[in-house]
Amino acid sequence: MGVDLKHLGASVLRESGLRSVWRTGPDAWLIILSRSCRMFAYGASSLILALFFAELQFSDYQIGLFMSLTLAGDVILGLFLTLIADTFGRRRTLFAGSLLMIMSGATFALCENYWLLLGAAVVGVISATGGDFGPFRAIEESTVSELTTPETRADVLVWYVMTASLGSAVGTAFSGRIIEELKARDGWTLLDAYHGCFWLYAVMGAANMVFNVMMSDKCELKKVEVPPAEEQEPLLENGQKPKEKKSWVAQISRETLSIVSVLWFLLMVDSLADGMVSMSLTTYYMDKKFHVPKSTLGDMLSASYILSACSTIFSGPLARYIGLVNTMVFTHIPSSTAVLLFPLPKTVSLTFALLLLRVGLNNMDQAPRAALIAAVVKPEERTAVMGITGILRTLASMTGPSITGILAGSDRFWVAYVAAGALRLAYDLGLFAMFINIKLHKHEPSRADAPVGDERHSTDEEEPLVRAG
Repeated sequence: MGVDLKHLGASVLRESGLRSVWRTGPDAWLIILSRSCRMFAYGASSLILALFFAELQFSDYQIGLFMSLTLAGDVILGLFLTLIADTFGRRRTLFAGSLLMIMSGATFALCENYWLLLGAAVVGVISATGGDFGPFRAIEESTVSELTTPETRADVLVWYVMTASLGSAVGTAFSGRIIEELKARDGWTLLDAYHGCFWLYAVMGAANMVFNVMMSDKCELKKVEVPPAEEQEPLLENGQKPKEKKSWVAQISRETLSIVSVLWFLLMVDSLADGMVSMSLTTYYMDKKFHVPKSTLGDMLSASYILSACSTIFSGPLARYIGLVNTMVFTHIPSSTAVLLFPLPKTVSLTFALLLLRVGLNNMDQAPRAALIAAVVKPEERTAVMGITGILRTLASMTGPSITGILAGSDRFWVAYVAAGALRLAYDLGLFAMFINIKLHKHEPSRADAPVGDERHSTDEEEPLVRAG
């Protein structure tokens, strides 16, 4: 029985989401490439940042203060830029963020003064943890939502998430090797090698600037034209129309707040749980419990991250067939259960199996979550809502390690995993109960309403709409 290779290839492209990425156009490709390069830089810097400060003979208190203030700076900068991005211009805002990224990287490559480094990290864009906490992600996700249709959005966001994970993993591995290579050169010290590696951060910022310049006007928020007969403003006494007051800060309607406030609360519960059992705390717990070599722990984490990147690809097809909320819930429940059961195994192999289950499925809800937010809020509110979502999740996750630290100090480290697993399951069940029947895409034109010649709405064959559940 022969195999129709053409039909097979078309099926692979459709199910993998690559066809959606291709049809969305060059702007989506540039955004995906931009984030991959940025996460490469974040992964590289997160590996060496604490080691760099230790080599400079900074105290543990100074290192901890730096991490905290850097995260606070990222939160404030991210909130400010995401609230004004749609008015100032998304491409301009991304360009400004990339410029700050270059300046921060150059400062770390050239300076050794603690306060100058701290200022560059707080005012600029430095990722102390490897996470994407700055202004970029919310603006990019909002832009991808603008470029895509309800049918293609989840697929494109899947590749946006998956390539970022790969970029971070490659950056972490590459920076370790480049440090060893530079240190081996004649006349190079370990500190010189760290400085040299930060130039890579600046180069990735420059690459982001190039990608921002290459993006088209389609990335900007489209203005909605109000029918003139329906909403005419009263004239002033002199017969002139009143001047329109333009707000630089994005406005979020009460209707949207009534929806996203519930989602924000649930996501903060999930983020609190994740902060309680972060990867750094998990490796510490495994080391304390089993005393395995550090190289073995590294291999375990690497395998988990690779599995996570691969599994993310399947969240797009799942979202098409079972809906956004179902995909978020039913891929997250096994991961949450793995967290809940993590303290039970007495062997390394079973613990590693639970780690694979937890990390391997943990990111499958990211793309559907961004698609869900885009589907329930107005287009002009997406950037602000996504920015606030990321900030609230960050603030919630910040409190988690303190709780775990108290439990670990009283020899109840295992309680943190039980509590975190229970909180994650509560988030899953709450999300299903509150959003399973929510109406999606009511603020977007249907396929029939799409303007003629808009290539974002033209497809060779019909695809099923992504549903809520």
